[in-house]
Amino acid sequence: MPFAFSYAARSDVGMVRSENQDSGYAGPRLLAMADGMGGHAGGDIASSVVIGALADLDDEALGSAEASKALLQRITSANDELAEMVKSDPSLHGMGTTLIAILRSNNKLVLAHIGDSRAFLARDGQLTQITKDHSFVQSLVDEGRITADEAIGHPQRSLVTRVLTGQVDDEPDMTVREARMGDRYLIASDGLTDYVAGDTIADIVTAGEAPGPTADRLVDLALKAGAPDNVTIVIGDVVDLTKVDAPPTQPQIVGAASTRTKSTRAIPVTPAAKAAALTREATGGDDDEVTLAEEGPVGPGRWFRRAAVLAVILVVLGGGAYAAYDWSQGQYFVGAHDGKVAIFQGVSQDLGPIALSHVEEPSDVLVSNLPDFYRAKVQASISKDTLEDAEALVEELRIEASKCAVSRATGGACSTDELTPTPGSTTSPSSTTTTPSTTTTSSTTTGTPSTTTR
Repeated sequence: MPFAFSYAARSDVGMVRSENQDSGYAGPRLLAMADGMGGHAGGDIASSVVIGALADLDDEALGSAEASKALLQRITSANDELAEMVKSDPSLHGMGTTLIAILRSNNKLVLAHIGDSRAFLARDGQLTQITKDHSFVQSLVDEGRITADEAIGHPQRSLVTRVLTGQVDDEPDMTVREARMGDRYLIASDGLTDYVAGDTIADIVTAGEAPGPTADRLVDLALKAGAPDNVTIVIGDVVDLTKVDAPPTQPQIVGAASTRTKSTRAIPVTPAAKAAALTREATGGDDDEVTLAEEGPVGPGRWFRRAAVLAVILVVLGGGAYAAYDWSQGQYFVGAHDGKVAIFQGVSQDLGPIALSHVEEPSDVLVSNLPDFYRAKVQASISKDTLEDAEALVEELRIEASKCAVSRATGGACSTDELTPTPGSTTSPSSTTTTPSTTTTSSTTTGTPSTTTR
């Protein structure tokens, strides 16, 4: 049975942002959406580079195994390109992008996902989220520290823990799904999911309208809800080519990837040409650029609505920022300060130039005296619920440092395997609680990933 996507892609800058950092692509074989971050440091560039690297996959008929390898290879290549761009232009430091891509191979769909953008499957009248956010708040949910309902309005819901930034360990989650006739796939940036209720999204997506009108309705709802962020929607319906009249064949490119700043020219007619054009634009290597019509000119009604909502949003954001800071100051963690163990009040992440923690209680315990395991944990930071718990942990670390110092003084070795943690110690390998930014899934290298407020 010949499968294909009937598709649509839409994007809007949102009610507050002055630039669109999202990029979207929808074609017969490929659906993709990238939500760039980094502001003027290059969020739009990052999303454009990644979408440009994937675009020509839409023109290749690959087997399932080939499709998985090809998709991961293109993502890795795009991530390497981001690294080279940052290396050659330090002003781009801090840029990155989320990515969700769905590549069709016969009746199989290869899905790649990194970041907090979301993909959904509509089947038999039900809408189900099929990706899991790589975010600080999701890690709190996974640890049972907050509920899914509490995560919706959490002040730090915009902190992401895994995105494409050019680092060698920026790897997406990869899955393969079976395509079924009648399935609908929705990819959305957080400009939709953060501001429109899940039940409302489900009602619209499963209402039976074609991809284009459905995407339009979702964007409109996000704007009516006052979404300050960019809003990008990509929809693909799995259809039988023998039972539909003239399914679309011309890919749709929206958002930052569709924007050119100089002169005009036609959209490249082949996916390979699109990929080259998008890459040239992102790297600034093409002097003959074009602005592609995507949503049409913005009418005066929208500008009036944006101005009205902006005043409300500024008030809400002010209150949200205070709530986020207030929440952070109720947290504690044990970390390293000037070579010694210290108790910090706050959280270990910073929001750009704003520090969210300070030393609450220093100690005389040298980090260098700790066994390797404990030293690594302290350097990464160990979160605690209360100040008393943190003080107890420091005392345990003091004992371990003393053991290690004695062992070294007598010519012995000092390693985790040779030292037995105090019974019930919260710093043993089986019970250590670390901050979400230092414990990731098995596919991610342990470390401190960049957390970016989006």
